[in-house]
Order: sequence, then structure tokens, then C-alpha cells
Amino acid sequence: MKILIIGGHGTIGKKVVARLSQNHQVIIGGRASGDLTVDITSSSSILAMFEKTGKIDSIICTAGTGYYGPFYGMTEDHIMPGINGKLLGQINLVLLGKDYLNPEGSITLTTGIAAVHPARNGAAVAMINGAINSFVLAASQELKNDQRINAVSPGLVEDSKDRYGAFFPGYNLVPMEKLVNAYILSVEGSVNGKILKVYS
Repeated sequence: MKILIIGGHGTIGKKVVARLSQNHQVIIGGRASGDLTVDITSSSSILAMFEKTGKIDSIICTAGTGYYGPFYGMTEDHIMPGINGKLLGQINLVLLGKDYLNPEGSITLTTGIAAVHPARNGAAVAMINGAINSFVLAASQELKNDQRINAVSPGLVEDSKDRYGAFFPGYNLVPMEKLVNAYILSVEGSVNGKILKVYS
């Protein structure tokens, strides 16, 4: 398969790339590095990327984050970068990418445990992840040509412990291999409209 991975040099993305590259042609899209550069906050940048890839069999996004900070004091200015990036960016990858996706192709987005188990100071991230989950559930009912869409929802992954561990006290660490398996299931399996939760 010809697979596009946005965020393929990130913490999760590089592990997904390493696994999928064993059996598939992988194209990496990234803001500052990769085979193709893309700014997922810009629909024109996303479209330009797809014009370069041409038809593909799978789209994966592991890019995007959101604001962690106290609820009191949080403003629209804190929230909007995550909305424009992780939320609308991933949605636009679907809305534009579906026209470049081959029949029976798949789209895999990334959300997170905050959608159902929000951490303190994580209201913005919880909102973004929950919205993406809902979008995936709805979009899966309307994609044509046997195209599929799923979201992988990680907990606190091993490789992000130092960066995010303080926000998730008491959470079990998710082994990276187990998380990567969820992406493999979404791409190589037949599941559709699923939130693939990997929380421990």
C-alpha cells in the first residue's frame, strides 16, 4: 500500500513509520521535515500535499497537540491553536483527503485518553479529542467506495512520559508496540468507525 503519514517524525509517528515501512510504501508529511512539507492549519497546504501524493491507500495523522493549563485563566487565545491544528487540521485531512483515497482505503486520526478521562489542566485537549472522536463516528457512516475511518486514542505512552507525565499522575504507561498495533489494525484490518483505545 501507498501510505501517507502526517507527523511521521514525531514521538508516535516515527514508531508507526518504522513498522509500516517494513511492508508498505510510506510517505511522510511534516511541518518542518519529511518527504513533503505541510501545515495542517492551512487547507491550501493540505490540498497542495495531496496534489503531490496523488492517489493513496491510507492516510494517517499523528500530528497536533493542544493547550494544557489552568481552567481559570484559560482564554480563546490558548484554545485556538489546538482547534486550528489538531482538530480542524485532522478534519480537513479527511474532507480533502477522501478525494485522493483509493477505494477500500483508510484514514486514521489520533485523539487521546483526555476525551474520556480528562486530566487536570486539560479541558482544551479533552474538548479537541472528544470532537475528533465524534467526527470519526459520524464520518464513518458516510464515506463511499468502502473507504474507512478510525481514530487511535492513546493513553500516556512510554516515550512521552517525560513530556506529559506530570499532567497524568497515576496513569499506566502504554507500551509503544501496543500503541503501534492499533494503527496497524486501522490500516491493515477491516474496522471502521472505531475509536481504538489504548490506555494501558
